Amino acid sequence: RCEAFSTYPRTYDLIHANGLFSLYKNECTAEDILLEMDRILRPEGAVIFRDQVGVLKQVKRLAKAMRWNTKMVDHEDGPLISEKVLYAVKRYWVAGDNTTSTD
Repeated sequence: RCEAFSTYPRTYDLIHANGLFSLYKNECTAEDILLEMDRILRPEGAVIFRDQVGVLKQVKRLAKAMRWNTKMVDHEDGPLISEKVLYAVKRYWVAGDNTTSTD
């Protein structure tokens, strides 16, 4: 069962999630995890995701829908490794801001 972190909103500047989505795939939805990250992350805070490429493609799609800027890069051992790294930054935005995420 997914539970919220016992911390105040907008507490963290950086979250490092190494294999988090694969680890909790049978317990939490990616949406639930990202919404909790959004709650505890400060505006302009960053998340470093490291996971399988298929998982990160879904995470990237959801993060972009949350108006986060994202960038996926290859594993440090090269592009043939199925694990990738996704960088995401929670934007500080206000109503009427129509800029889009970068790829």
